[in-house]
Amino acid sequence: MPKLGIIYNDNKPIAHELAHQVQDQFQQKGWEVASATGVGGLLGYSSPDSPVCHTPMDKLTPPGFDETMAFCLVLGGDGTVLSAFRQLAPCGIPLLTVNTGHMGFLTETYVNQLSPALEAVLAGNYHLEERSMLSVEVRRGERIQWEALCLNEMVLNREPMTSMCHFEVTVGHHAPADIAADGIIVSTPTGSTAYSLSSGGPVVTPDVPVLQLVPICPHSLASRALVFSDREQIQIHSASDQHQLVMVVDGNGGCYVKPQDVVHIARSRYTARFIRLQDPEFFRVLREKLGWGLPHIAKPTSVELPYK
Repeated sequence: MPKLGIIYNDNKPIAHELAHQVQDQFQQKGWEVASATGVGGLLGYSSPDSPVCHTPMDKLTPPGFDETMAFCLVLGGDGTVLSAFRQLAPCGIPLLTVNTGHMGFLTETYVNQLSPALEAVLAGNYHLEERSMLSVEVRRGERIQWEALCLNEMVLNREPMTSMCHFEVTVGHHAPADIAADGIIVSTPTGSTAYSLSSGGPVVTPDVPVLQLVPICPHSLASRALVFSDREQIQIHSASDQHQLVMVVDGNGGCYVKPQDVVHIARSRYTARFIRLQDPEFFRVLREKLGWGLPHIAKPTSVELPYK
């Protein structure tokens, strides 16, 4: 019996309604269907009373979801897509992402195109695109205090953000660097169009095997975005014994990082598997979602004054 998964944003009525419609439709065809909300992939925020909300990254998979699934339908916006991959990437399940949100930069199709999209997938008329993810760990000595899978970026900053922080950053075997900034972003190519882009980082096409480190509002003109091989591991900690840091992953949740903690970041062994209904064309997405590369409107050669 073929098996389908559905993850949806239960805060959006249309996503909730579509999830039940698709579930009924596939069950009538003899499919086994498991459904869950995107809440299970939310990491949760730490608080001073509960500084660590730790769930191992391979323990977020909802009940009924496993590697035998043909694919999973995701109904929501970019936040739901990020949550779904945190839940399902360890199982290797490919995701067909449907935008019911606003930007939908990570989504493949829209609600009004759902029926033909499902028909194409069932007929095998699709491609699989694999994108790299990050494994993020907060370690205190040999103990893992917190960990998460990350598709976009990891952000580390001081709390409260009343002044800059000195970060000690080590990339691979290279000498440590001291960066004075409001924060640090470590981004995948997928995340290069998110917070990293807003902070002055370059756009990286998804097929390039690199990571990038972007200081947020650095104090030095020399501290600029750095692009390096994703085979390199990164270690970051506060260069001050008095500064507590806050880490946020994919804009969703994170934990406090104490002065004695070290953040370890590496390319994950898990990948995000996107179902693409046409050949992946990254520049088209940039044009449609961000307006990149659109032609300038020519100015008129002559202008008539409204009066003489």
